[in-house]
Amino acid sequence: MKTSRGVGSGRWRSGRSFVVAAVAGCAVGLVGGGFRWCLLRADTLRVSLLEAVDGLGAAGRLIPVVLTAVGAAVACAIAQRVPHAAGSGIQHVEAVWRQEAEARIAWLLPAKFLGGLIAIGSGLVLGREGPIVHMGATIGSAAGRRGRLDPEDARMLHTALGGAGLAVAFTAPLGGLLFVCEEVTGTVRPRLVLLTLAGTVTAVVGSRLVVGDALVLPLSAVTAPPLWMLPVFLLSGVTAGALGAAYSTLVVRTLRVCDRLNRISLVARAALIGAGVGALMAFDPLLTGGGDQLSERLLAGGRLTGGGLTVAALVLCLAVRFVAGPLSYAAATPGGLFAPLLALGALWGTLTHALAAPVLPAGSASAAAFAVVGMAAVFTGVVRAPLTGAVLVVEMTGAGALLLPLLTACFAATVTADRLGSEPIYDTLRRRMSERA
Repeated sequence: MKTSRGVGSGRWRSGRSFVVAAVAGCAVGLVGGGFRWCLLRADTLRVSLLEAVDGLGAAGRLIPVVLTAVGAAVACAIAQRVPHAAGSGIQHVEAVWRQEAEARIAWLLPAKFLGGLIAIGSGLVLGREGPIVHMGATIGSAAGRRGRLDPEDARMLHTALGGAGLAVAFTAPLGGLLFVCEEVTGTVRPRLVLLTLAGTVTAVVGSRLVVGDALVLPLSAVTAPPLWMLPVFLLSGVTAGALGAAYSTLVVRTLRVCDRLNRISLVARAALIGAGVGALMAFDPLLTGGGDQLSERLLAGGRLTGGGLTVAALVLCLAVRFVAGPLSYAAATPGGLFAPLLALGALWGTLTHALAAPVLPAGSASAAAFAVVGMAAVFTGVVRAPLTGAVLVVEMTGAGALLLPLLTACFAATVTADRLGSEPIYDTLRRRMSERA
């Protein structure tokens, strides 16, 4: 009888964990979907403002400079009041999984929501996924405590709901699951997988009630490139891996340089960085922000910096965003790295196609195909999660026909970045967080 009751009790605890994960997933979907909705409204407001001041001459160009500087300063001030609120937050989720840090609940969710909305909405080159992942993990931790789950299940729920947050950020449920297994934990545990699935499904359903179910970056029908093109995409992945390694290095070095500027307060430093980003915005809005609009135009063969898709325009935009991303991250506001990486990858892929087109047979592969592959490959070179990168991009664009080129390029990007001695960015950021604790 004792054995029977013990087994029954264990089954109830197991079932309760999945119920808690599903209910908490609904909350993640609503909070994450609300965050995305607010960012969309902020983007619309920012565009309207830029259009309104466009005819005011030099004085009008100062307005986005001031507003972005104020936004960065306010977001930084909010983040400084709550431990781990600054930055992406993904490194904190990973540290909690490894039991190197404790899950934070008090005030972290509102700080991430409000601070992230102000920072990203003001035009800093940051991604929405970092705050949503961190908010999802925070909701998971709170649900685990209120659901009276055992410590191991509570830790799993914290991680699983972080993956649900990524799924909500990009409407990518499989990407959220792979993110948990490949990036956060580096392992596949059946129970963790099931908890993640329970939370991710309900989270994506909840977010669709707020932001709809459209693809994040819709792509027109694209055909699979011929098999003989795979070596070309392999080489493209090699170059993307090198670019990703350089980007990771720049992120870390920018943070270290800013650390040495101890005579300037964090808020003042954020304001200076915001002013610089605002000046770029006054020149061309596509040079700033998370990058969704830029990626969408590249996938559609749109226009950049007032002109066509020339090599010079692509190089300019790539160079500016390559520097502006790490600089924005160093402002110590809530905000992630993923979305800007995807935009950088789309730029790199489009540039690669522009350079390779003269020697490729006509119609062998479109610029959009190279942009999609570049998104996943540069992401992989920085984060070092090839399956997550490939599946995430497929779910965002609907480009399932490009799965073979995507996997080929992500493999090459991973190997290249490893050979160059580049550490996965979140390993570096997690160690930096521990050293500064």
